[in-house]
Parts: sequence; structure tokens; C-alpha cells
Amino acid sequence: MADEKFEHGKMDTTAQEKAYDGFIKGSIYVSCAAIAVLIIMAVFNS
Repeated sequence: MADEKFEHGKMDTTAQEKAYDGFIKGSIYVSCAAIAVLIIMAVFNS
């Protein structure tokens, strides 16, 4: 198996953190776009 012993908290998580940040930013953009579309639909359909 591996020569090194696993130590809790020693793993490099920068790639996971960048992916999570990108997911959160994308989710915020999509949510804002959906809200904007709903507002536009409400304004122009009334």
C-alpha cells in the first residue's frame, strides 16, 4: 500500500475549496438571473 501513514488534517484541499467557491458563485448567479426573470415577467405581464 502506501509508505506514508495518514494524518488527519494534512491533506491539501485547495482544489476542493476552489471548486466549492466556483459552485457557490455559479449558484448565486443563476439564482439572481432567475429572480430577475421572474421580476421582468411580473412587470411586463401585468
